[in-house]
Amino acid sequence: MATYTAKDITVLEGLEPVRKRPGMYIGGVGSTGLHHLVWEILDNSVDEAMNGYASNITVTLHEDGSSITIADDGRGIPVDKHPKTKKSAVEVIFTTLHAGGKFEPGNYKTAGGLHGVGASVVNALSKELIATVRRDGAEWELRFKQGQPVGALKKIGPARGSGTTVFFRPDSTIFPKVEFDADTIKQRLEVSSYLHKGVKIVFENAAAGDRTVFQHTEGLADYLKTILRERSAIPVHEAPFTLEKQSDESGIKLDIALQWTQSTDEHVRSYVNGIPTGSGGTHENGFRAGLGKAVRNFIETHNLSPKGVTLTAEDIREGLVAVLSVFLADPQFQGQTKDRLNNPEVLSAIDSQVRPALEHWLNTNISVAESIVARVILAARAREASRAAQQEVARKTATSGRLTLPGKLSDCTSPGREDSELFIVEGDSAGGSAKQGRDRSRQAILPLRGKVLNTESASIAKVLENKELSDLVTALGCGLGKHFDLARLRYGRVIVLSDADSDGHHIATLLMTFIYRHMPGLIAAGRLFLAQPPLYRIDVGKETFWALDDAHRDRLLKLHGNGSANPEITRFKGLGEMMPKVLWETTMNPRTRRLLRVEIVDQITTDRVINELMGKDPSARFRFIMDRAEEAEELDV
Repeated sequence: MATYTAKDITVLEGLEPVRKRPGMYIGGVGSTGLHHLVWEILDNSVDEAMNGYASNITVTLHEDGSSITIADDGRGIPVDKHPKTKKSAVEVIFTTLHAGGKFEPGNYKTAGGLHGVGASVVNALSKELIATVRRDGAEWELRFKQGQPVGALKKIGPARGSGTTVFFRPDSTIFPKVEFDADTIKQRLEVSSYLHKGVKIVFENAAAGDRTVFQHTEGLADYLKTILRERSAIPVHEAPFTLEKQSDESGIKLDIALQWTQSTDEHVRSYVNGIPTGSGGTHENGFRAGLGKAVRNFIETHNLSPKGVTLTAEDIREGLVAVLSVFLADPQFQGQTKDRLNNPEVLSAIDSQVRPALEHWLNTNISVAESIVARVILAARAREASRAAQQEVARKTATSGRLTLPGKLSDCTSPGREDSELFIVEGDSAGGSAKQGRDRSRQAILPLRGKVLNTESASIAKVLENKELSDLVTALGCGLGKHFDLARLRYGRVIVLSDADSDGHHIATLLMTFIYRHMPGLIAAGRLFLAQPPLYRIDVGKETFWALDDAHRDRLLKLHGNGSANPEITRFKGLGEMMPKVLWETTMNPRTRRLLRVEIVDQITTDRVINELMGKDPSARFRFIMDRAEEAEELDV
């Protein structure tokens, strides 16, 4: 047995714990952790601004892409010697964990950097760091290497004004990849300028040679407009609700901007002392509680409660887009990464501020309030309709009776799910051919009439009102939106079968948009496919070939055509023209068909493309068409 004594105990001193276990302080050494270094220094500058000591912050990403400088015109870090350590305050702050000016209540009313570890952690994880301070008519400099000071604090010379400038280069022995992302930094700076209205924040990207200035006098109201534009969200009411209030009792400063939209989800961005809290916390819980009470009180006061449906908190918040910013003296964050607020007293404090303010706003804007209530009731009815559809349809088993399925669905006879397929077919004519040519034991056919609803900007209620999509939801049996359950899907594969022409491609795109927005789990599970029916039949002598499109036709002619044979080419106007046997052999027979599985490779890009090409704003579609005008061929009329 190995001996285990006191000499086996390792004592890490100074900044050694940070370099040994960086994940404890910045969450990891990937891209998120690397950028967290920027946020730590930035938060210190923002703290000066939010307390009225600074009005300008400049962040510079240098040409090498691996070093950053952050400067502010605040008071400047103290340069005199600390009475306990006998070292300059600058050195203490950058070399000692839990050392800072935010533990004493008189220095900062509110602050994002509270644990006194931000500057020292950045220093510990940097190959080099230079702190420059202007104050008391002089400029001072202190250099560090891997967390250790290189010499003492130097007085460089006289200087005007005050402020702090920090240059740092993260250590490549700790971070696998030291490469800052300009867009990530720019987005964070823009958000900070919204949260601290009037503060001027400049981002200089030396590598790209550009300079961006962020300054927003309207604060969160401007931020809300930007979010709505980014999400292509259509507001239910024109003017947003805003609240900016400082509580004398709790000392909490609250800033809110919100609007209800026609979107089907809730989107809340929250911040505490300028720091984003992606995991929420007690401030978000208090906000939601106050909002729910205000809306319910308005509904009850004006006798607007709907019959036959019970409103839930989720119904009230469906379509809500909000920005919540809270400033308080002693926030208790969950860990150094500060993505969740834990102060229990904040919940009731924010609840008590939000409820009366929002209720008063609703009562003084009756027409706006009634449109919001109508939106809430619509969400509740859509939820009930979705739940009813989900409960009504379940995948049949060998012992089950007949289910209430769409009348035009030609179901398969096999009770099992994994070996079964549902073909969503364009038009009754094509549906008839597919029904005759299919394998009845395992292939179901659901014909759709015409082009289905474009669901990109449609509410869930609008979706369920559409007969074709409602039939599809019922046939699949897995529900949609919040109530989607893959385990209740009635088929192993869902296959979109549309014509091989532009109209067919459009219908397929409309169906994929619907499934992507309301049943994304089908795509994630690899259950959605596109059939590949031929557009041409090519007969060369006694041989027959099937071409998917014009380019495929030309390749086949080049490969199989010859001088002695005159190929006979037939172009199908639609699936309905195909004989059932031909449709089976070319498109539905598992042994001979070609299927494309629908997959999401890049979620962000996919979301943006669908929003641009299927959303209400026509400008993106116009650019798309014009950019590809030369690729288009003359259409047959």
